[in-house]
Amino acid sequence: MTAIYAIDPLRDPRWAEMVERHPRASVFHTPGWLEALRRTYGYEPVVYTTSPPRADLTDGLVLCRIRSRITGRRLVSLPFSDHCEPLTDSPEDLRTLLNFLESTRSTERWKYVEVRPRTPRAVPGMSLAQKYCLHSLDLGSELDKLFHQLHKNSTQRKIRRAERERLTYDEGRSEALVDTFYALLVRTRRRHHLPPQPRAWFIELAECLGNSMKIRVASKDGRPIASILTFSWKDVMVYKYGCSDERFHNLGGVHLLFWTAIQEARTTGCREFDLGRSECDNLGLITFKDHWGASRSELAYLRLTWDIPHPSYRPPPLPSGGA
Repeated sequence: MTAIYAIDPLRDPRWAEMVERHPRASVFHTPGWLEALRRTYGYEPVVYTTSPPRADLTDGLVLCRIRSRITGRRLVSLPFSDHCEPLTDSPEDLRTLLNFLESTRSTERWKYVEVRPRTPRAVPGMSLAQKYCLHSLDLGSELDKLFHQLHKNSTQRKIRRAERERLTYDEGRSEALVDTFYALLVRTRRRHHLPPQPRAWFIELAECLGNSMKIRVASKDGRPIASILTFSWKDVMVYKYGCSDERFHNLGGVHLLFWTAIQEARTTGCREFDLGRSECDNLGLITFKDHWGASRSELAYLRLTWDIPHPSYRPPPLPSGGA
């Protein structure tokens, strides 16, 4: 039987080295993202691997241990991450790691294990948990071509409107910019009847991700009207959060921010602009991303689940004569 080892990706330098060199690793695998999750939410990251101590890592499944009295104990790869590829070579290798987790479920009492691969994969024993739509823009073309592939009425026109309105642009990760972004986020989440993420989450992202994170703000006459948050890691720029003041939507602030980010990504050598996931029934958001010329793919989150009785549960006695 293959030996499985659990390592701490925040303390073991081999994880950061593997993430840096692995072609399918993303910003969501990095120690910075994991540390922000730990600091804000108390989630404990762990990597399961077949590589023994002191050997170079050849595979790894990174998860967060989540313990909740309300929702139970579970392993997720990874919370708040649009996708997080298991860094394994095949479904069989992933299944080997999952088999180990199955063997520990009775003592750890995991409710389920969830993985969020970017590339579709079928893993024996895992069932579909949720589907999303992922948009990705190939930055291989020249900027002029990228602009001309944008939807003329809803995207090109809004960018030009923003330029005519002389919207101003600020970027960075200072606490002041976090506050500006967060005020717009609270307004947007309230509009959608959703609670906002804690402000501490964005403070920790700024500190843990460093220059990889950037907040971008568009303003009209000194009033912030739109903001987005992006990550740059290796040759990919990732759009993660966006918010706006709906009273100024007609000025094209959001479109200006996206186009500015795309131009920066292209000129700094990025090959891809990852526009993130959308819920399959959110046709408005999907259409918005379609209009940037991005290609669609399917995100399928997978779960390994077990029916685990509550600790106080005791099976009823067998009926007389039963077996």
